[in-house]
Amino acid sequence: MLAGLLAGLLAFAYAQSFAEPLIEQAIAFEDHSHGSASGHADPELVSRAVQSTFGLLTGVVVYSTAIGGIFALVFAFAQGRLGRMRPRDTAALLATAAFIVLFLAPQIKYPANPPAVGDPETIRVRTTLYFMMIAWSVAAAVGGTLLAKRLMRRLELRDAALCGAGFYILAAALAMFILPPVNEVPEDFPASLLWQFRMASLGGHAVLLAMLGLAFGLLAERQMLAARRSATRLQRIT
Repeated sequence: MLAGLLAGLLAFAYAQSFAEPLIEQAIAFEDHSHGSASGHADPELVSRAVQSTFGLLTGVVVYSTAIGGIFALVFAFAQGRLGRMRPRDTAALLATAAFIVLFLAPQIKYPANPPAVGDPETIRVRTTLYFMMIAWSVAAAVGGTLLAKRLMRRLELRDAALCGAGFYILAAALAMFILPPVNEVPEDFPASLLWQFRMASLGGHAVLLAMLGLAFGLLAERQMLAARRSATRLQRIT
């Protein structure tokens, strides 16, 4: 969770530098569109000053700390079951897999959208579809891992891993084909702004998981080496 906290602080700095300016541009477009249509803007329940500073920091840090706790549980299960890998290597592999499975694949099908994009009346449907894609992606990753582990008895590690990755890619592509598309981007919304926001969204998750994998791997390896040394000393004494 400490590693998640550190990753959250870095992700907050990234969001402040790259995502927030794009959100401001999207809000300006939305206000202009609504103002032209209705002549007035809806009142803010929470000011943008709070949303972009303290609110953003709180949300990102709480989210990243929770991700860090879940990451620790997955690491505890995976360490030693993925071959003779050092803790930092296991953490790096898990962080990369988490980015692909939980964020990259789902956002290829249902990419993140800035304000002014999306019909408020379809938010439940869009949210359900997005989480269905995440669930399918996780199930495909588990299936690919089990397949690779079974094939290790017959094939080399590299070939078994490639087969597992191929299974995941095919299963994720099948989900993208079956699940219905969602396209609610206004015709006059700037394409460059939409693209930059989606890349910034993926970049934020990449920064979060990269920092989480790095910090957690270093801390876990240090802790595990210290525990091994203590156990060795205890054995010598006894």
